[in-house]
Amino acid sequence: MPAPLVCCGLTTLDVTQTLDRLPAADEKVVADGLDVTFGGPAANAAAVAVGLGVPTTLVTVLGTGPLADVARGGLAAAGVAVVDLAPDAPDVLPVSTVLVTRATGERAVVSVNGARTPRLPAPTADLLTGVRALLVDGHHPDAAMALARAARAAGVPVLLDGGSWKPTTADLLTVVDLAVLSGDFRLPAPGDARGLGGVLDDEAVDALLDAVAAYGPSFVARSAGAGPVRLRHAGPDGAVARSVLRPPAVPRGAVVDTLGAGDVLHGAMAAALARGEGPSDALAEGVRRATASVRYAGARGWLGASRDRF
Repeated sequence: MPAPLVCCGLTTLDVTQTLDRLPAADEKVVADGLDVTFGGPAANAAAVAVGLGVPTTLVTVLGTGPLADVARGGLAAAGVAVVDLAPDAPDVLPVSTVLVTRATGERAVVSVNGARTPRLPAPTADLLTGVRALLVDGHHPDAAMALARAARAAGVPVLLDGGSWKPTTADLLTVVDLAVLSGDFRLPAPGDARGLGGVLDDEAVDALLDAVAAYGPSFVARSAGAGPVRLRHAGPDGAVARSVLRPPAVPRGAVVDTLGAGDVLHGAMAAALARGEGPSDALAEGVRRATASVRYAGARGWLGASRDRF
């Protein structure tokens, strides 16, 4: 039976170490926790969706080599079906180094992302047979564009995990229905392809949502960690509505790890869309699951806890 959800984008191998504080320049500190597993926005989202009972296919790049074998084995154990766009390419899997500060759960991440990925073949539209939602994370853009266009033509909602602005983001937004941005997402200023910027107030966030919506998505939201999620959605008549979604409060001492909370949000939201829920309800589900996830280690540690609690 075809999976009702397809996630297209990045898989990494995450090497996560837990420590009391980040090292200063030229300083060595000792970590007291280590975990090596797959990561990446699309891969984590796919595993979250499967954990929530929605069969999911991940379209990604793993390639060959010992690191790819670790990621491939982890995805299989998580129940994620994988379509590898470069199955014979050696040593292309990105590695992310993640440092988690024990007291706050905050993390610092260094990754090469998909910089070593070869030119990829376009995935075939038959991957979308029976699919009810498509999630793209902006990585492997040629594959994402091909699938998003086919999904749009078939009336399948396309959700963008907008972690950051990328050179191909403008084109991808034209074939996206729903975009949920991270708190770090910025539009690039003239001459700045990176989209960097400072802290945004509510008025600036609303302007950002309007600017992103101008590319095409009818539903745009922006997460802000433990802060409120601001959203903008346009009805069939074109009228624009704005609202604010406030995540459940988590006591600071209860936060274990914020790693992957955004991936949890997108994975749970995509799973809800695949179950037929509307965008606002799906976003609320994603926020609720992401909030629960920070009480546990890693992006998927919460999936092992009793789901009756969430």
